[in-house]
Amino acid sequence: MDYALLISSFTEQHRHRGWPRQRLLHECLRAAIRHGTLAAGTRLVATRALAAELGVARNTVLYAYEQLASEGFVTTDRRGTTVVSMAPAHQAAAPAATSPPQLHAGLSRRARDLRAPPDAASMMGAFVTGVPALDHFPLTLWRRMLERAWRALSTAQLNYADAAGEPALREAIADHLRASRGVVCDAGQVFITDGTQSSLDLCCRAFADDGDTVWLENPGYGGALAAARGAGLNVAGIDVDDDGIAPGADDWLLRPPRLIYTTPSHQYPTGSVLSLRRRLALIESARAAGALIIEDDYDSEFRYDGAPLSAMQGLAPDAPVLYLGTFSKTMFPSLRLAFVVVPEGLAAPLARMRAQSAARGRVAEQLALAEFLRSGQFALHLRRMRRLYRQRRDALIAAVRRHVGVIATVHGASAGMHLALRFHDEALDDAAISAQARQRGIVAHALSAQRTQGAGGWNGLMLGYAQVPAEQMDGLVRELAAALHPAAHADAGADSTSAGPATAAAAGSSVATAATST
Repeated sequence: MDYALLISSFTEQHRHRGWPRQRLLHECLRAAIRHGTLAAGTRLVATRALAAELGVARNTVLYAYEQLASEGFVTTDRRGTTVVSMAPAHQAAAPAATSPPQLHAGLSRRARDLRAPPDAASMMGAFVTGVPALDHFPLTLWRRMLERAWRALSTAQLNYADAAGEPALREAIADHLRASRGVVCDAGQVFITDGTQSSLDLCCRAFADDGDTVWLENPGYGGALAAARGAGLNVAGIDVDDDGIAPGADDWLLRPPRLIYTTPSHQYPTGSVLSLRRRLALIESARAAGALIIEDDYDSEFRYDGAPLSAMQGLAPDAPVLYLGTFSKTMFPSLRLAFVVVPEGLAAPLARMRAQSAARGRVAEQLALAEFLRSGQFALHLRRMRRLYRQRRDALIAAVRRHVGVIATVHGASAGMHLALRFHDEALDDAAISAQARQRGIVAHALSAQRTQGAGGWNGLMLGYAQVPAEQMDGLVRELAAALHPAAHADAGADSTSAGPATAAAAGSSVATAATST
């Protein structure tokens, strides 16, 4: 607390009163306590120090403190003078509302349109999506690599860093992608970012103009929607089926895109894998339209069934693809390191743009990550996580089939860290069921909440399994079923009212079977 500034401001406001210094200091401190400027628990500066700071006699400060103590604003003990807890004056009597609060005053339309982010409590536990098994990360090894990176830093490396990222990390990422994902690139095409959201913001602002059209998967990733709206782009939702994003001839004709966002390895949120035929067709159509594909390969490292699929970026020579990757899922979210691989012809102009706008730092973390990749520890960690996640996925699928198999079908279980539970009956309210599950301590996001545009389409729940031990799956799915089955009962009852006795009996039988399986 700058007491000199506090006193000076108070003096200016009350100069006309002509108070002596003792009263002026007392009134100033009392007002600061009543209005919360000096919060409860704040230890006031020692009387000698405050007197020296303000250029007044110590007796002046002693008088002010004694008056505050006699009025009950502070307490004094051997350790000093402390502000007591009390409601700030401005909360004592709230004025009557004269008009509705302007919650959005001053916000842009883009900011008002953003979806509410999940609260911190919903980022851990069953069945949260997008968060890895953090307790299985080799933290001790990572600390050693960080310490080595800090010890090796030169004085020059404490300065502003390369806006594109540390050369050692860019080279290590390029080598890793060529070997593991079939990406065709060199280090000069790799740009380090602070996460997938940062990569999306960069792509939308660097490669599209205000008013351009961007295709987003529907349902799709909310972060891509936020980035598109934040860049002033026109959003066109392209429906997703079991083979991934499925644009039709009318989409190319009536709303040609500048950017096309897709999650081909494990579509978010449905889990669909974009077929090879569609990948090649999308590349050729985008090339013909002069569009760029944003390939978000966020879950590519975790594939359990079938042969690995190469990244779209390397499927065709000079593919018009912006390839996005992150270490939030493979390592841990707070690392905040991701990357964009751009076509060779776009690398130089993007480097110029980044030089003017990018953050420049976190050298030690980048160098430690480069060592983690080069040493083989990253590949070893991925192998361990694949085994662990496969076990947890298998346990989840078995529990789902046992307890809710007659109500929903599993989608997208061949890869990634989550699967989609699609309801057979599209009339079921997945948002309401998600809320009921939350009351039982289970986070199961509704698929309908991920829609990019319009209504209808996918209806169900997202179940992340990376954080959930296999032995806990059955009990947790049983608890989830307790929220699902009453909803199915209610829906079956509603259908029976309008569909007649025969249909009602069939619906009742189906739900009875589900209840028996629990």
